Amino acid sequence: MTAEQKLLVSLQMSQTVRDLALAGVRERFPHAGLREQFLRLAIVTLGLELAQAAYPEIAALDSHVERSHP
Repeated sequence: MTAEQKLLVSLQMSQTVRDLALAGVRERFPHAGLREQFLRLAIVTLGLELAQAAYPEIAALDSHVERSHP
């Protein structure tokens, strides 16, 4: 496998993981709009503290903000 092929596979796997994480957010918060889904995905991928630093509006989400992520 060439370096280019390895890179392509890794990018595809990364996108698949992101898609699965977003599907999980949509399942847990079925009524969330696109922006809320984005913010909740940020919590999942970045952790709450970093996500809030990057997107302060996360603090305005309802009490269902998941705080268990490292």
